[in-house]
Amino acid sequence: SPTGDSSTVLQAQEEIIEMKDVFSVKLKRRRFVGQKRGGTLLGITIFKCLNKEGNKLTDCAVHLNNSSEDHCQSWFRHLKEILNGFQNRPKSLKVFVNPSSHKREATHVYYEQVAPLFKLADIKTDVTVTEYEGHALAVLKECELQAFDGVVCVGGDGSVSEVAHGLLLKAQIDAGKDTDYIPTPVRAPVPLGIIPAGTTNILAHTLYGIKHAVTATLHIVMGHIQPVDVCTFSTPSKLLRFGFSAMFGFGARTLALAEKHRWMPSSQRKDFAFIKTLADLKPEECELSFLPLQIPQEDSRENDRITLLYLGSKDQWHKIQGHFLNVSIMAIPCLCSMAPRGLAPNTRLNNGSMALILVQNTSRTEFIKHLKRYASVKNQFNFPFVETYTVQEVKVQPRPKSGLDAKENTYLNPASAEGNYPWNIDGDLMKEASEVHVRVHPQLINLYGVNTDDLESSQATCNCI
Repeated sequence: SPTGDSSTVLQAQEEIIEMKDVFSVKLKRRRFVGQKRGGTLLGITIFKCLNKEGNKLTDCAVHLNNSSEDHCQSWFRHLKEILNGFQNRPKSLKVFVNPSSHKREATHVYYEQVAPLFKLADIKTDVTVTEYEGHALAVLKECELQAFDGVVCVGGDGSVSEVAHGLLLKAQIDAGKDTDYIPTPVRAPVPLGIIPAGTTNILAHTLYGIKHAVTATLHIVMGHIQPVDVCTFSTPSKLLRFGFSAMFGFGARTLALAEKHRWMPSSQRKDFAFIKTLADLKPEECELSFLPLQIPQEDSRENDRITLLYLGSKDQWHKIQGHFLNVSIMAIPCLCSMAPRGLAPNTRLNNGSMALILVQNTSRTEFIKHLKRYASVKNQFNFPFVETYTVQEVKVQPRPKSGLDAKENTYLNPASAEGNYPWNIDGDLMKEASEVHVRVHPQLINLYGVNTDDLESSQATCNCI
């Protein structure tokens, strides 16, 4: 009761906390400055995960007061036993931090926002601060993954792509598989957690619906698991990469130009590369072959109105040859702040298919109209020069330019003039001279997170159709 007012009777308010929302319990003690052990027992503190608006998660502390050592220890032991029973929650993590991501904020984000929550949840961590491109891949190839419950990457899309590739490549090596040709890859043995600390953070946005380090951390701590499809990008002779999305043409040329201006600040070089590539807009001539998605027959007894739908007969490849400004191949919706509906809103995280989006040669004005649609709620594919397909496999074979076109292209894009065509794979630049073959592999990796864009994606798909 309030001090000095013994006549006031307070009504008790009951609150229920579900243990599935709790991630830590600690004994609460009062200690003097500098005192690390002991102290006056005050009770126990329960830390729970709280859902906020806009897909955001935060942590919340509930203090339960009791001065009995035996009573508190008994409650503490029982609550810890319950928490230890949640199987998906990690107890040991391998962490990669890319200090060069975006505004060099990844290290600060990890040690100020992420590490304290891992410590609070009693999660042991082994941290590698990467020193060069390919560092995480080199470490993962030699890493004993069975010692960890998961792998975490703190960085942008390029960093996440490298860690995901390394994690899956390690799985093939451990299984004794050939890493040059992988028709049926082995699933990643442990989940991958993504802490967004880059510029666009497409994977984080697609998983969480928001760029928020604490939200991402709590998904990892709570052990929320989301199976995700992964693509293999290969030439006829070797595996290039495991990845989630790729662009050929405008999207790849923009990235290639931005990489040549690394001395600029991140946002400036990307804006410069975008404007410069748009000013020098040129199509790529190539031949595209794709295998449409096979939709299996539904049980007609459940719904008499369901009809059998095949988008192509078994192993029937379709071919298109022409001039394309951009080719996108995406196994996930690819949400980001610049494209809230997603770069590929008519696909999902784990439906075993890829979206193939072809932008044929058109005027610069019309192409800009198409790009602007990504930032709006309108259908970005509702143009006569844009075609979309739902596919299982894609082959992209560039056609070298000749004559005057080749001379002009040498100045605008020296890489493709030399026979090496740029590819943007998850924000990472790759250059290849030969045909690139892309396959989708259903639910090849588990990511920490939830598919928060289901409702938006479903609505976007209906709009697109």
